[in-house]
Amino acid sequence: QVQLVESGGGLVQAGGSLRLSCVASGRTFSNYAMGWFRQAPGKEREFVAAIRWSSDRTYYTDSVKGRFTISRDYGKNTVYLQMNSLKPEDTAVYYCAATPLIPTRILSDKNEYVNWGQGTQVTVSS
Repeated sequence: QVQLVESGGGLVQAGGSLRLSCVASGRTFSNYAMGWFRQAPGKEREFVAAIRWSSDRTYYTDSVKGRFTISRDYGKNTVYLQMNSLKPEDTAVYYCAATPLIPTRILSDKNEYVNWGQGTQVTVSS
């Protein structure tokens, strides 16, 4: 059974940085993609970034390009989201997600993901 456990959220001032971690367990993830999504109060859950576990290819939503970096540590089964130059509009609960890779998989679509973590709160003050 796949388990995803996020950590690293917190309160930070605008312009600051945080690094989120997602520890994955329960299977081998070599043919998986891992994603980060976020959900602000009253809004839909939205795509932030994704990474193909084996190829290390990455994807980002436009609003975080150049500020956020997704990466993974193969040996630790952990995916990271390094967030720099944080803005108040980045405030949300951040979720880690996993999905098996198939040719038609759309990694920015939350409905494509099978497994989800419990979320970690990120609050950016102005």
